[in-house]
Amino acid sequence: MAPWKLPLIVAAIAVPIVAAFLIGGPGVGFVAGALAAVTILVVAARQRPRGPIGAPGAPGSPRHVLIVVGCQVEEPGSIRAVVRAAGLDGEEAEADVLVLAPASIGFLDRWASDVGGARQAAQERLVVTVAALAKAGIEARARVGDEDVVQAVEDQLQGYPADEVVLVTAADDESGRGEAAAAELGERLRAEFRHLVLGGP
Repeated sequence: MAPWKLPLIVAAIAVPIVAAFLIGGPGVGFVAGALAAVTILVVAARQRPRGPIGAPGAPGSPRHVLIVVGCQVEEPGSIRAVVRAAGLDGEEAEADVLVLAPASIGFLDRWASDVGGARQAAQERLVVTVAALAKAGIEARARVGDEDVVQAVEDQLQGYPADEVVLVTAADDESGRGEAAAAELGERLRAEFRHLVLGGP
């Protein structure tokens, strides 16, 4: 954190509380202080650590490639693009490949704690993608991950030493989650990272 930010944060917390005490008295000041405390707790709880993700692979170990699919990959052209992006079509085609599908959970499903449908959709996406990769001669394992793409990758890399990570998203993704995840993964991943957008111009 930049040195100038801390005094600014303290002032942003203290000034409204002091003003509430002066204008409304102890009762209003107490309420303002309580609101500030709750706000700080909520913001702190929502923050995630932003350190590096993954660890460098051991020298001489087999190549590991993690392909994260935010959309179904089935068309031959799309599979060829994924294979190229993952470097599985050249001299270094030999690799251990893992396909990861984050479970996209809707707001109402999350509120109702009903994640079964989202996990099933992710599994279907995995089956189709892995089968299409198999047709292209690429053998891969499959996993369903957290709904948050970055968290899903971080969780997976705790037990899977990926040298390369490829994030595959669709061009018609209007949520912007794919682009946001790609930006964060590009900053934090220790492994080589590529973002492939399918269906673009």
